[in-house]
Amino acid sequence: MNTRWCGDITHIATSEGWLYLATVIDIASRKVVGRATADHLRTSLVTKALTAAWQTRKPRPGLTFHSDRGCQGGFN
Repeated sequence: MNTRWCGDITHIATSEGWLYLATVIDIASRKVVGRATADHLRTSLVTKALTAAWQTRKPRPGLTFHSDRGCQGGFN
């Protein structure tokens, strides 16, 4: 565990507008290890999810993180 993580962003329709959810998943355990929500798709959303995962799991050097480029792009 804590050697390969992947991330993704999804959007959820709410009565107040779109809510964006960024998640970080440990590929080995298939558990969500970090998450963040916001009303925008700015880089800070992904940064908060990664920071939450990092603080919770405290991975050793060498961790590989993968995300697709999706419509947001530039997060890799």
